[in-house]
Amino acid sequence: MKPIISALLLAALFLSRCDADEPDPEVLFVRRVLPLVQQKCLPCHGGDATKISGGLDLRSEDSALTGGDSGTSLINREQPDKSPLLLSVTSEHNDWSPMPPKEADRLSAEQVTWLRTWIQGGAPWPSAERVAEIASKYRSVWSLEDGVTVMTSGGSSDDWTNRRYKTEDLWAYQSVRKPQVAEFGAADIQDSHPVDTFVSLRMPKGLQPASSADRTTLIRRATFDLTGLPPDPADVVAFANDSSSDSAAFAKVVDRLLASPHYGERMAQHWLDVVRYADSSGFANDYERGNAWRYRDYVVRSFNDDKPYDQFVREQIAGDEISPDDPEMLSAVGFLRMGPWELTGMEVAKIARQRFLDDVVNSVGETFLAHSLQCARCHDHKFDPIPTRDYYSVQAVFATTQLAEIPTAFLATENLANFDEQRFLNSRREEYVGVLNEIQELLLSNAEKWFADNGKDPSHWQQAVDKIRNAADSDSQRKSQDIFGTARRQLLNQGHPEDSFPPRFVGFTPEQFGMERVARKGLERLRWEMERYEPFALSVYSGLTPNVTSVYAPVRVPAERFTAGELESTCVLPGGDPFAKGEPVQPGVLSALGDFATTPLPGTIEGRRRPFAEWVANSRNPLTSRSIVNRVWMWHFNQPIAGNPNNFGTTGKKPTHPELLDWLAATFVEQGWSFKSIHRIIMNSETYRRSSDHPDPAMLAERDPALSSFAVFQPRRLSGEELRDAMLSATAELNATIGGIPNRPEINPEAALQPRQVMGTFASAWIPNPLPQQRHRRSLYSLKLRGLTDPFLEVFNSPAPDFSCERREASTVTPQVFSLFNGQPSHSRALALAARVASETSSDEDAIQRCYSLIFSRPASAEELQRCLSHWNEIESLLETPPVKSEAPPREIVRQAVEENTGEKFSYRETLHSNIEFVADLQPSDVSRHIRALADVCLVLFNTNEFAYVY
Repeated sequence: MKPIISALLLAALFLSRCDADEPDPEVLFVRRVLPLVQQKCLPCHGGDATKISGGLDLRSEDSALTGGDSGTSLINREQPDKSPLLLSVTSEHNDWSPMPPKEADRLSAEQVTWLRTWIQGGAPWPSAERVAEIASKYRSVWSLEDGVTVMTSGGSSDDWTNRRYKTEDLWAYQSVRKPQVAEFGAADIQDSHPVDTFVSLRMPKGLQPASSADRTTLIRRATFDLTGLPPDPADVVAFANDSSSDSAAFAKVVDRLLASPHYGERMAQHWLDVVRYADSSGFANDYERGNAWRYRDYVVRSFNDDKPYDQFVREQIAGDEISPDDPEMLSAVGFLRMGPWELTGMEVAKIARQRFLDDVVNSVGETFLAHSLQCARCHDHKFDPIPTRDYYSVQAVFATTQLAEIPTAFLATENLANFDEQRFLNSRREEYVGVLNEIQELLLSNAEKWFADNGKDPSHWQQAVDKIRNAADSDSQRKSQDIFGTARRQLLNQGHPEDSFPPRFVGFTPEQFGMERVARKGLERLRWEMERYEPFALSVYSGLTPNVTSVYAPVRVPAERFTAGELESTCVLPGGDPFAKGEPVQPGVLSALGDFATTPLPGTIEGRRRPFAEWVANSRNPLTSRSIVNRVWMWHFNQPIAGNPNNFGTTGKKPTHPELLDWLAATFVEQGWSFKSIHRIIMNSETYRRSSDHPDPAMLAERDPALSSFAVFQPRRLSGEELRDAMLSATAELNATIGGIPNRPEINPEAALQPRQVMGTFASAWIPNPLPQQRHRRSLYSLKLRGLTDPFLEVFNSPAPDFSCERREASTVTPQVFSLFNGQPSHSRALALAARVASETSSDEDAIQRCYSLIFSRPASAEELQRCLSHWNEIESLLETPPVKSEAPPREIVRQAVEENTGEKFSYRETLHSNIEFVADLQPSDVSRHIRALADVCLVLFNTNEFAYVY
């Protein structure tokens, strides 16, 4: 007797993961037929040995061939098409009852084909040993037992054997199958929009959805969703007056918004949250990544061009291998550089390297596969079918990926405006160089005194100094050259004893110690900042791992990248310890999904990432398509279908509407992975157009307390970036230019001028751009430093870039009131809006109406108009004292520090160079008392829920 049920007799859990046409009937049995028997037949025919329906026991080949009570063999090898097993599942013979008996459990046409092909191939029933041998060739090997999944190989330890999961917890690994609308729902909903049909399937019984929102609400909702900006009042009027049907008129609005260049900016903000975009490196050495902005603009362009998502994925993982001479591709792989990273003399290089590899693996998993892979770094994943071996197989893909800033020509489409601001950096550089030159001369003077005081012969010292100084002067390279230190090193190399010439910092005071460090480290930082204006990309290359112990300047690709350095051999690291060595692994993919890469993953230095990227972006990868449409849905509804967009594992929240998720994923791929197509599909549904007001709130609270049914559109608060941009848009101050180097808006002075340590000394203060049109760009383009957050954005839940943000939170806390009502940015915007509407209207009533159209996208009611006018008049009567003109920003600040060599305090002055040219925003002293009073009305309107929320 050949037992079919055994912990070692396994088959693929996901029946559609490999090709439909198996090359060998035995393989077909193991990978297709056996799982079918286990899942569809054994519950009645062998799952419980005491209850075997009809006497038919399918636990062995012998009992299956003997048949049940009828005594008829299930397999007819001479006439395969007349086999009772095949006839029962196709209902082609009246003598055989259809199996499985429940219609919902019936086999699909593809599954029947597998069964027929196996029988026509002789219906081989291999032994237990042969089944195990075939199963071992496929790393993802599973068994279904009473709704439980058992994984028995592919792990890194014996503990992995027979690990059990509930099958429903592994929903994300199953192949995406597009459900047909006709298969679901009553006849009255089958003609509706597919999105509405699938939402209706999960609607709580007796709960009716809300009606459609009015046109004004809809256009404001859609415009913020697709551009992150409020609608232009003229567009609101045009939509309201469109004589087309509501659905047709709204479809035109959606198309117009998708064509806007601001669409790419809005989508890029979502994407950059996920990938942790920042313009600095983080940790103690939070130096600026001068050219990170080119990756940010690559993302904006990709969304505006509706780049297919599968291509978008491949370019970010392996753009440099796909097209190494294409500047766009070299910028795209900046994705791999988005995590925080540093390597200094205080860090162990191997640990820093391992931290980068761990970061990349987890980032790829969370971003593209909705899986946090880091849990498998130290041990087999405790909850998901991801063994440690898989984790390090993926890490091996990136073992030859190295960091570098690569020469990359600017594209004609890249915005190179404001490059002239590097003159401020040049001024700072000259200041630092001047300090070092003064220090240099002081050291040389102190050296002369040292020789005199110690009775030493200065001839060898003087000769070395003169030689270096003359060489530097002749090459015009004297600037900041360390003549003193170079002379010491040269004499040491020549064999002179160290006590024959002065100590390194001879005669220094604590202040001189401190100033030398400030200037020297300042020049190091400027190397990174100046890179912003040079044609380099924050990128990667494939090569040997260089022997580098610290990084204090932008890195270049070494000429000997294939010959000098270490070819890292990836092993399973017990406990994640980079100094421990376990089982060697080769580049690979997640075994639970199966290997459908178009080409094998090589172990060569180059070419590892490209086939891996193809595997990630393969249309048969169920995680990739599901994860991105889940994100897009969340970007529209502020709530995903599957509750954790970065975690489709067993600890993540399962989909509330699984049919909808799969329909969207399959449709997305069918539509060429087009973002704009999926936006149209979602937004043109009744579900998206529903009102946020339900006709029966009590029933809604009772039947759907979690509001997961999408019976209403849930209002969402604008993000901090949207609040700032919307105010700038209303005042007409917004500089809508797309792309370019980061700008520096005004932020709270206490934060801007706070002392911050970077690279062993003070970082530069936050100095805003001198001109309003430079400062008032979209928040997407603001310089994003990991060590310094804009307090306004932070208080409104802007995520920190150290970790991937799968979904923005929206807290309600008191500091938000202080920031929006009392903050200087709000007051400046309110004054600018008052001045704008006053210049565009001829009466106070019209001015208020204009405010309402710009802030709320609607006219004011009679009551609102009267209340605003009354408040305006009341405030004006109180404004008797002429306003005090605001002070100019400081041109220098004094820093207090403790010098690390001596432990003594010292101070120095930091010049804020660009503040010298600072042009302030509109000031109260620039306008009349009447307009100043109107600004108070505008400030109140900016602080309303109607402005801060999308309904």
